[in-house]
Amino acid sequence: MAVDDRPDFRLLGDVLEHWARERGDEPAVTFGGITRTWAEFDERVRRLSAALAAEGVGRGDRVAFVDKNHPACLEVSFAVAALGAANAIVNWRLSPDELAYILADSGAEIVFVGAELVPVLEEIRERLPALRRFVVVGGDSDAFEALVSAGDPSSVDLPPATEDDGVLVMYTSGTTGFPKGAVLTHRSVLTHGIAVGTAFPMTDGDKNLVAMPLFHVGGTCYAILGFLTGLPTIMTREPDAPSLFGALAAGATHAFLVPAVVGAIVQAGEQAIAGFSRLKYLGYGASPMPLPLLRTALAAWPDMEFVQVYGMTELSGAVTTLDGVAHRDASRPERLASAGTPVPGVDVRIVDPATLADAESGEVWIRTDQRMSGYLGKPEASAETIVDGWVRTGDIGRVDDGGFVFLEDRVKDMIITGGENVYSPEVERVVAEFPGVAEVAVIGVPDERWGEQVKAVIAPVPGEVLDVDKLLEFCRERLAHFKCPSSVDVLEALPRNATGKILKRSLREPYWRDRDRNV
Repeated sequence: MAVDDRPDFRLLGDVLEHWARERGDEPAVTFGGITRTWAEFDERVRRLSAALAAEGVGRGDRVAFVDKNHPACLEVSFAVAALGAANAIVNWRLSPDELAYILADSGAEIVFVGAELVPVLEEIRERLPALRRFVVVGGDSDAFEALVSAGDPSSVDLPPATEDDGVLVMYTSGTTGFPKGAVLTHRSVLTHGIAVGTAFPMTDGDKNLVAMPLFHVGGTCYAILGFLTGLPTIMTREPDAPSLFGALAAGATHAFLVPAVVGAIVQAGEQAIAGFSRLKYLGYGASPMPLPLLRTALAAWPDMEFVQVYGMTELSGAVTTLDGVAHRDASRPERLASAGTPVPGVDVRIVDPATLADAESGEVWIRTDQRMSGYLGKPEASAETIVDGWVRTGDIGRVDDGGFVFLEDRVKDMIITGGENVYSPEVERVVAEFPGVAEVAVIGVPDERWGEQVKAVIAPVPGEVLDVDKLLEFCRERLAHFKCPSSVDVLEALPRNATGKILKRSLREPYWRDRDRNV
């Protein structure tokens, strides 16, 4: 859908209202054996809004959703958005301690939970003082469908929502050891969908595949991007091989996947490669794609349009794209290692992080209506990230003569493993609690499959001998597995500068030497 001829969508609800009117009998979402038309989807959202209003959900409130992919998550997001409230979509892979922290931080009084995850939520229920009820989604005790059926849209006068009302709360790993909830608004989410949609043009007959987790912007905000076109969406519960190939057989033409999934498809052999050749557009991002894998994929699918995206949760998703032409431009092969050029409405600035003056190489700052309103309940952290309307990405980069953004390092202690963001302080906080650890630094080291893996470098208390296996088990009990160190180095002491700061760059350097990029 071209930017210039799009309908005037100001609020999320405008999208459903428009397509229910224009294409009411056409399919909107297919999930498993269930297909909802635009009219059915819109009606369910209106009923759910009414039911939640009757439960006391109103402007400024949050509900939460904890489950693998399910259309109910999108229905909840649209339903609470109509009430001026927001849906905090939580990573179901987190440990009980992490789930308890995020759900308490969100302030959600109602939590929608997948049937298979109910035992985990019951385990932490007493640690959630604001919680009034769980709504089970799916399974034998499905309460979600009953809640939808109970809603009466005619009995509720919905308050007028504004473009700056929060609609999603997406949690990022924490630079201080605890996650932060980025509040995304009607304006930011719709601006993202319209702008990034220019890199994924869809026409009648196309179908969008949503396989990435909805707790990521690459799941929910990519799904909304597809909704804006009024074309069908095929959603999978997980991005496993049977689900992906089933979606392709059902006619999926556009998809966004993390590089690890692309790598698994390429390695699966000719039959898998042939199955994926049905895609017209393949978007990838959330972690760097190793150049050997990218070149192999380009050769395997010569007619496919590849679109790399770069962005962050705080920006509702992607802010730059590397399009299909740039992917196959033999005259500028170095641009395969870039993050592409800004999407419409995005300004990029390169800033010296020490002086905050413009620089040729420095921190990448972004200005766009796609940005979050701030971190939920954390004004100081919001002010550190948003400076005079610019979002500090924490990535070090430069811009070439054609406007292509190259990422070279990080200001933040962040690791991206398989598309998941992991902040070092969050892992260091847990490792430091293990008996015998005097000091610890957590770094990202290269991994051909996942992009990076988490490594802990530890100096033990003098005289102590660390049991690495027990340390890793300690971490797995307290952190999501993707955050846990995959390897541990033990040193007498960690390198420090003259002011006493641990030199993580020195610890990373041997692993990243001779690499095309350091992030």
